[in-house]
Amino acid sequence: MELTGPGAVPALTAAYEVIRQPLGEVLPRLSAVLAGLVPHRAAAELSTHCAHSPFKTHGDPEIAARLTTADLAPLLASGTPGRPWQGTLPLAGADRPVLAVTSEATQRGAVLLLVRDDGAAPVDASVLALAQALWDVVTSHFDRLATEAVPGALARSRTAAGTRARVIAELGEAYAAAFTGLLGVLRSRALDDAAARGTATDLAVAALVELRADAERDQEIAEEPAGQAFARLADSLRPLVRYSPVRLELGAPESARTVAADVAHTARATVRAVLLTVLEQDGVSRVHVGWRLADGELRATVRDDGPGALTARRLSAGLLQERLDVLGGRLAVDAVPGWGSTVTATIPLGAVQDPAPDPLTALGERELQVLARLALGQRNRAIAEELHISQSTVKFHVANILTKLGVESRGEAAALFHAAA
Repeated sequence: MELTGPGAVPALTAAYEVIRQPLGEVLPRLSAVLAGLVPHRAAAELSTHCAHSPFKTHGDPEIAARLTTADLAPLLASGTPGRPWQGTLPLAGADRPVLAVTSEATQRGAVLLLVRDDGAAPVDASVLALAQALWDVVTSHFDRLATEAVPGALARSRTAAGTRARVIAELGEAYAAAFTGLLGVLRSRALDDAAARGTATDLAVAALVELRADAERDQEIAEEPAGQAFARLADSLRPLVRYSPVRLELGAPESARTVAADVAHTARATVRAVLLTVLEQDGVSRVHVGWRLADGELRATVRDDGPGALTARRLSAGLLQERLDVLGGRLAVDAVPGWGSTVTATIPLGAVQDPAPDPLTALGERELQVLARLALGQRNRAIAEELHISQSTVKFHVANILTKLGVESRGEAAALFHAAA
């Protein structure tokens, strides 16, 4: 849409009002902005740039609560960016008129779905153009937040992504077990009504297939193939050297593995930052950029033939090292004067695990006192005399200690104490 004339200011104001909202309020605000032009009962988005919450809904709970990624994934795959689609889809138990807007403002695309009232009139071209422009602005804004995330936001994203993955896995196992049990019952020969049994079996099989499809879609959104992630990096690096004498060599990863979206984002951002620093040097004629996946890590390497004067302090300025720290990554610089520098960013492919909790935190003060003396090899009588309590009280504390620590003997409890200390 060309932002000129009397409609330009309202359009820009609408875009500003949407993107200035907190992330969780962007879809509700976008829905409110479009409601006057495209009346609708519910809105949903599928935004593949977001690793931890790519699917969001808003509006009438009767519809919004029943929408799933399975409803939007085909629209994302078949939609044409720049050409919003109007039609009817089976959603939330009924055929409903919808408007679907697809954007290519991000590499992997995003789709906005507006579920309209029955009998709603078609939307005219000018309103479609405004809806497209607003959705492009929103997806561009989100993509920038994802690719240039500050460490705090990246940490929250990583934590949410890990929690989401665990919840999906647990729900998948629970539903799979439930449906498997249902199939076993319905296939039992003790049931007489063959028609009912067959219908129920078909429904259960369809539910299992859909559940597995949802899990696959979630993985596709939260992760991407390493080769595809590197290709996106290559596309963003080529313009940096297009008009310079530096020759850029690219080494794509020789792996079919997928990498988490936040790992790919951070690796790309790190390489771009390092390359920009490398290009500031005099005497650089060739730079090699490569990724390698091995030993549960992604190693991104930038090697130049410059003066060999790069330092870790120079490269770690700003948010670069902080972003790597969030994912448990590290940056290494190997500079040889007169021969060039090699910079390697190493990022674990899995989420950084929190340290195991101290098992002794479950014990009370008196129990810790008893355990400390037990770990020294003292018997109950000696402990009782030193703490001025009875032997029966010592036995009571020892029993509680074994229970809380989940061990069966005084020796195991003593070993835990020494390990924690």
